[in-house]
Amino acid sequence: MKTVLIVEDDQVNARVFSKILTKRGGLAVKHTENVEEVIRVAQAGEADLILMDVSLARSVYEGRSVDGIEITKILKADPRTAKLPVILVTAHAMAGDREDFLSKSGANDYISKPVIDHQEFVDKIKTLLQD
Repeated sequence: MKTVLIVEDDQVNARVFSKILTKRGGLAVKHTENVEEVIRVAQAGEADLILMDVSLARSVYEGRSVDGIEITKILKADPRTAKLPVILVTAHAMAGDREDFLSKSGANDYISKPVIDHQEFVDKIKTLLQD
């Protein structure tokens, strides 16, 4: 069974994503907003894909505040985790945000919140899991 790591600081969003992915997608899920844990899970191969919230209010790494863009850059720069698919998830869905966030982070894809079409959400994740 494939595992999706949900990096999200809003517990309601984390629960909604978790429920959609387990019930509709048949996937296992883990959840954390702790940056060290994200990196550890990724390096250990315990996740097959990461859903990364762009705006993480409380995430700190090496003494500084970081957001999902920064965490994704860290993961993509590490040869051990560079190939791990990362999908950015954000409520910031203005024109140009998708392209801007993807180019800055190196993420594989982008989903805007709220997730309205649950099947499309699962299909997008499953497509990246097959690559």
